[in-house]
Amino acid sequence: MNEIKIFAPATIANISCGFDVLGCCLDTIGDEMVIRKISKKGIHISKIEGENLPFETEKNVAGVAALSLINALYKKLDFGFEIEIYKNIKPGSGIGSSAASAAGAVFAINELLSKPFSKLQLVKFAQEGERIACGSPIADNVAPAIFGGFTLVKNDNPLQVIELPSLDNLLATIIHPQIEIKTADSRAILPKEVTLKNAVKQWANVGSLVHALHTSDFDLLSDSLHDFIVEPHRSKLIPEFDKVKKNSIKAGALGCGISGSGPSIFSFSKGVRVAENVAYTINEIYKKTNIDFNIYISKINTEGVKIIHLQ
Repeated sequence: MNEIKIFAPATIANISCGFDVLGCCLDTIGDEMVIRKISKKGIHISKIEGENLPFETEKNVAGVAALSLINALYKKLDFGFEIEIYKNIKPGSGIGSSAASAAGAVFAINELLSKPFSKLQLVKFAQEGERIACGSPIADNVAPAIFGGFTLVKNDNPLQVIELPSLDNLLATIIHPQIEIKTADSRAILPKEVTLKNAVKQWANVGSLVHALHTSDFDLLSDSLHDFIVEPHRSKLIPEFDKVKKNSIKAGALGCGISGSGPSIFSFSKGVRVAENVAYTINEIYKKTNIDFNIYISKINTEGVKIIHLQ
């Protein structure tokens, strides 16, 4: 294999109660990337379409993640890799733009090298891309992008990722207002300390959400999608958040919250009809604003990064 084309999926991180630990992978939103072997050693980004991103390897999340991988090989390569990036996920959207690039790069190169690394190792390499994107090597987006489905980051050092079941017929509706909220900025507004009362309620919701996924309990999932720690602060950065959340649930959504660090807002629904009804409701709210926006409906992607073409 000398060339691979892949779909690098968008992701939802935090999932309300699981700040920095929970995430899930989406199916209909994502980037495409082409990675090929070349005679020139190292990592070289030759094409970027869709967004104005740096071509310098050390400044691009895909480049940094890829470098992390090849530097970990037990022997030096006598060839290199060329990367083409076709961005469909806007940076700063809150649905894992940088994670998609980082995860896609390491997945593709691993395939071209006949899979010397495990999925967990790929997450560690992709984290290095996240480090330059948001200042911290967080794994809550790259883990579901690589593993697929729902994941829980049990520990950072050493890295532990737990794969969680996905519920059949669970769909996500996402609105992406066309404003940018940088992860570093949205982290800066968070409190350094939280009350014990809120902490107890938060970790109870994480536990019940995990149980809901294992038991396919939609009612319990709905009852677990509450954030007492992060959302009260970050929601102030997102126009019409409270109205979207209230009306999405009224339209039948199981729950609604901030995707990643925002500004995207996700809602979970049981079944396509409800997900479409939620999308219509959100559209009615946002079309009255002066803000451009995109709305997506997606199943949960249980595969993660997908191979489109190999040669």
